[in-house]
Amino acid sequence: MADDDNRSRLRPIRTSTETPDDGVPGRRRGYRRGVALLPNLITTGALFSGFYAIVAGMNGRFVAAGLAVYVAMLLDAADGRVARLTKSESDFGAEFDSLSDMVAFGVAPALVAFSWALSSLEQVGWVVTFVYMACAALRLARFNIQETDHRTFTGLPSPAAAAVVAGTVWVWSEALGGAEPGILTAIGLGVITAATGLLMVSNFKYFSPKVINFRGRVGFFTLVGVTLGFAVVLADPPKLLLLLFAVYALSGPGRYLWQRLRAKEEA
Repeated sequence: MADDDNRSRLRPIRTSTETPDDGVPGRRRGYRRGVALLPNLITTGALFSGFYAIVAGMNGRFVAAGLAVYVAMLLDAADGRVARLTKSESDFGAEFDSLSDMVAFGVAPALVAFSWALSSLEQVGWVVTFVYMACAALRLARFNIQETDHRTFTGLPSPAAAAVVAGTVWVWSEALGGAEPGILTAIGLGVITAATGLLMVSNFKYFSPKVINFRGRVGFFTLVGVTLGFAVVLADPPKLLLLLFAVYALSGPGRYLWQRLRAKEEA
């Protein structure tokens, strides 16, 4: 997932001349430092998508806000891979990516949810919004210093959490046909937002897409299944994407309960 592609993309560029800037021959010029353009440009696009989602939500355009969060997810998944392919990983890129993730997957979905329904809960809505943002920040910080096993994630990745919250607002607002959400809707969204935030800082294990080898060979029917999957999602993207990420969010607690049940049976 996205927050999990934080890798640096800064490389020193060594000058080829023996003549320094001060014009004294024989003194070797040092290193100029620069940043790789392409991966950081993609990260900037993800950052802008998060910013756009906030602005769209504040102006009541919740479908556009949800779509912007999904676009940020795609760009966030791409920047790290582009950095590795171009061999331009760096500490700068990792830090920039984390800050972009905080805006796109921490601040944006929380404020979109607050703009649509949580504001009607007054102080409770403020608390729920802040809890989600704080959990997103803690999730990103923990990943940056602890994540070493690429087979699983500890805690729900922030892009998936953002997809659940923003996707819920997108689908629910469309279902209401533009009508103002009621108090029960606001309470339901508050529960979803808070629970999603807490899943980010939980110790539940989640499947990592990094274990998928996209360069490897697969069977013909596997390719057919993937094609059919895309067709199903395109039939109703907001609802099916929300369902997909909701199942993924619940897979962590579900996996934990399954392991506990198996342990009891074996005992």
